[in-house]
Amino acid sequence: MAVTRRADGGFDWRLRTPRQSLAQWALWLGLVALTVWCWEVMTETTIWAFVSDAPRQAADIAGRAFPPRWSYMERLWGPLWDTLNIATLGTLLGVAIALPVAFLAARNTTPSALILRPAALFVIVASRSINSLIWALLLVSILGPGLLAGVIAIALRSIGFIGKLLYEAIEEIDARQVEAVQATGASGPQVLTYAVWPQIAPAFWGVSVFRWDINIRESAVLGLVGAGGLGLQLSGSLNTLAWPQVTMIIIVILAAVVASEWVSAKVRHAII
Repeated sequence: MAVTRRADGGFDWRLRTPRQSLAQWALWLGLVALTVWCWEVMTETTIWAFVSDAPRQAADIAGRAFPPRWSYMERLWGPLWDTLNIATLGTLLGVAIALPVAFLAARNTTPSALILRPAALFVIVASRSINSLIWALLLVSILGPGLLAGVIAIALRSIGFIGKLLYEAIEEIDARQVEAVQATGASGPQVLTYAVWPQIAPAFWGVSVFRWDINIRESAVLGLVGAGGLGLQLSGSLNTLAWPQVTMIIIVILAAVVASEWVSAKVRHAII
């Protein structure tokens, strides 16, 4: 904070010195210039005639999409069941892998801070860095189209999410409970079972259910790259310009997401 003395002997208090104020204005001008430059780069290939025509095109598609084709629902029960299976099985597989990874990543439970902990952290970061849609695209290329690619894609994405939140919960446990169990002569697995697990169990179940809720959303679109579920029906309807069917599929996805959100909230409330 800058202080200047007035002629009458008083003091003027300023938040910043003139040099700091000048630096702040220079920073803001630099940010504005960077924003303008980024906008120019992003829009250099934009065809503004298409943009100006977008409201008319949107209204035309909306007119074709309504009313929804309610009779198409009978063909969506199977894909909806596939979507739920992809999300559920992928979450279970991700949880099974993320749990030991979290224990290896936590400072207070890892058996090797120099080798195993960095490796576990790398697995968590790698999983969180790649979107499930990209995982599905890669796995469809390797395994072929189908639900298996979707399940593994969801699992690979879930490992990083669950592992990160869980290892942070492990690092925040009360060490006194661990020391009390160790004082009884308990082995390492017994310490984890009776001192660590009871403290992290609510977080574990809450995170797992929350991740399942997220995976319902993500599994609904994996079919766009061939991983099955509702996304496969959506891709086919979009390719054939069957807009009433697209609307029906979107309604089903919305209903599934709302239902999973309700179930997730109830389960997490009961657990936590």
